[in-house]
Amino acid sequence: MKLHNTLSKKIEDFEPLKKGQATIYSCGPTVYDHIHIGNLRAFVTADILRRSLQSAGLTTKHVMNFTDVDDKTIRRSQETDPNSSPEAALKNLTREYEQIFLNDMHAIGNDVDAVEFVRATDSISAMQELISKLHQEGFAYIADDGVYFSIQKYRAAGKKYGQLLELKAANTSEARINNDEYDKESVHDFALWKTQRGNEPAWPFELDGHNLTGRPGWHIECSAMSVTALGQPFDIHTGGVDLIFPHHENEIAQSTATNDQPYANYFVHNEHLLVEGRKMAKSANNFFTLRDIREKGYEPIVFRILVLQAHYRSALNFSWANLEAAQNRLQAFYAMAALRWQTGGDQDNKQSIETAAAALLEQAHNDLDTPQMLATISQLAKTLESSRLSPNDQPAFVALLEQIDDLLGFDLAEQTDITDEQKDLLERREHARSKQNWEATDALRNELAKSGLGVRDTAHGQIWYFN
Repeated sequence: MKLHNTLSKKIEDFEPLKKGQATIYSCGPTVYDHIHIGNLRAFVTADILRRSLQSAGLTTKHVMNFTDVDDKTIRRSQETDPNSSPEAALKNLTREYEQIFLNDMHAIGNDVDAVEFVRATDSISAMQELISKLHQEGFAYIADDGVYFSIQKYRAAGKKYGQLLELKAANTSEARINNDEYDKESVHDFALWKTQRGNEPAWPFELDGHNLTGRPGWHIECSAMSVTALGQPFDIHTGGVDLIFPHHENEIAQSTATNDQPYANYFVHNEHLLVEGRKMAKSANNFFTLRDIREKGYEPIVFRILVLQAHYRSALNFSWANLEAAQNRLQAFYAMAALRWQTGGDQDNKQSIETAAAALLEQAHNDLDTPQMLATISQLAKTLESSRLSPNDQPAFVALLEQIDDLLGFDLAEQTDITDEQKDLLERREHARSKQNWEATDALRNELAKSGLGVRDTAHGQIWYFN
């Protein structure tokens, strides 16, 4: 299994810390609104990564967080629920969007049952413990509005700040940054803990005789949750390239300041999703969620196809035309899957099927080469489109569909056979076709279309597919 590691800037053989098991931490959603499709790309990538590791014979422990306390969640909860207590308003908002997120994940083909989800608000004590240790060993200091991580002390201890990307002196500032998300071009001391401001939700915290009742900063959340769930080091940390700095760099600093252990051995980052070649932004009127895709009449799984058509380390361009092309590709896959119910051919396709199965595994293990995986499936679909499966083909073909589902999450093998009524229409149409009764043939084609079936005529007889 080969993966591109952002730490080394190259493709490496994946070697898990524990033989036969891979541990994965994925930065999850901030649950204050619907997740935009750029973020969804990161979650599809993480899902494909886990599936590929499992196909390589590894068991996986995959953990993803819910950021349910930060600047955005607090601000939105107070706007939408001003009459509740700060804690109740925050919980009401974030629980609602947690479920919306899980529904979206399921809709795009991600296996949510294979992921362990953890909430920031359930991990406050672990964050406070880490902050206390950082303060005790001189890497954190108390200010008038909270506790900050000292990048200068970290570097003075011989630690490297800038493991995921090169950070130059010109990008370094001695300013403290209290915002959870800040200028990604400059290095600043960042907030580990923020004292309560106004009517914010808050947790008791005393450090070195100071009453610091308040709440955590964003970066400390993932450090505490990942290490609590997976230990340190763990195998793989995932996320979008927008998280490389400052978020992931700050996670590394917090987690390695007081010890000589790496934080994670591999960082796997997916590139940006662009919309018509431009960065997605509400101000540019090109900001989309899965709701927008549904409202255009597309099933969410079509978005998954679109994502997988680009390599995760390449920029992905979203457009409605590209989504339509992905829809057509998915329909071709469904038409291929329907062949499992249409045996009786005499052409031997078993070798083509087994060759495709071997290629898919090789491509999945070659740094998640999903474009080539889709090309392999498309080529097989083209090979099989004008023939019926022989009895000898069917077991290998069904096994292939199950493999595709396990690797890519399409549920092709779940497609059911047609009804007796549809079979009767097909038999009648085949009879009319054999008699060259083209008027009846066309009329029956229309009836089949109304029932949800398309049909194409080949030298081997009719081949049906779901519309």
